[in-house]
Amino acid sequence: MPSTSTHPDVKFKRHVVLGATGRLGAVLRQFWQGDAVVWQTRTERVGFHKVDILNDPKGLKDLCVGADSILCLAGVIGNAAHTLQYNTDLAIAAIQAAQGARVFLASSASVYGAGGANLYETDACVPVSPYGQAKLAMEQSALATGAPVTCLRIGNVAGSDAILGGWHNGMTLDARPDGSTPCRSYIGPQTFARTLAFVMDAKAPPRCSTLRLRGGCKWALCWMPPDCPGSHARLAIM
Repeated sequence: MPSTSTHPDVKFKRHVVLGATGRLGAVLRQFWQGDAVVWQTRTERVGFHKVDILNDPKGLKDLCVGADSILCLAGVIGNAAHTLQYNTDLAIAAIQAAQGARVFLASSASVYGAGGANLYETDACVPVSPYGQAKLAMEQSALATGAPVTCLRIGNVAGSDAILGGWHNGMTLDARPDGSTPCRSYIGPQTFARTLAFVMDAKAPPRCSTLRLRGGCKWALCWMPPDCPGSHARLAIM
């Protein structure tokens, strides 16, 4: 696949994207174009295929017929255990409908917990938040099926995260004793689309893949306290 491509190989492959109306789905729809990409939603929308993932297994299976891969972005956020369980339910539903096609599941870098700055797929996962714990449970259940599955441990996609994409009154950042905050690294929307396309088009995708920028340039958001030189919230290339 050319290095400038931002979409899967639509000439030879068919991809089904589940949960396509969320923030990450909106990002991908900007860059992945072509009839070979099928977008799923639960409600009637122009350009989408309406299927209820959990309550219409036949409809979901029919949608996935002939697909080379299934990308499951559908999921639940928050901290309520009884709803976070749906992350596993959605993943298993996608696997059961895939009919042997590889399933790419939207997990989260939060499965690593407070492990440090440079984390790899081989590092231990010790999630702290209920959301991270639920995503790790989803990964374990999906991989235990023995089906061809890749768990995408997605970091912060600029504009699709809680800070750049959804800041509201009452939100706060974790702060150090001096008032500064840890830097929050980001992957840009186009780079995210390109990276994900590369992973999905690989001949032998890994069981787990962390989608964030390692080394080199990365976007980072930091807050410096008022008494520091140049103090302000800043978005910088680091």
